[in-house]
Amino acid sequence: MDAEHPPIAAPTAAMFDEDHASKALGIELLEASEGHAHVRMRVTPEMVNGHAIAHGGYVFLLADTAFACACNSHGPVTVAASAQITFLAPAHEGELLHARAVERHTRGRSGIYDTTVFRDDAGGETIAEFRGHSRSIKS
Repeated sequence: MDAEHPPIAAPTAAMFDEDHASKALGIELLEASEGHAHVRMRVTPEMVNGHAIAHGGYVFLLADTAFACACNSHGPVTVAASAQITFLAPAHEGELLHARAVERHTRGRSGIYDTTVFRDDAGGETIAEFRGHSRSIKS
């Protein structure tokens, strides 16, 4: 395993290959394996709201993408049943944001995942905390 390019779980790779929404926003999948995922996105001028900060919807989408990659790392097809986010600090144009998702609990077809969104700088300040509930579906 190359530390700079960790493996991507096959089910996640297949899903992300078809994720046109995330790719259109420049989201990159850096890692996905056994209930974990790491993605990143740069905040562009089109993502900034009237308060000169990143629109919360884009931060949510980044966290949701990490969540989707983590919960689909096992296979079968898994979708969100619900999700919530708590915004802790604003993000600004030009910043590189990361989101790391971690599986907390699975049982049957349901799962709980936590995702932390943070800045790509020396401090790695946390921007938001996201919790997603997943549900596996028949494909």
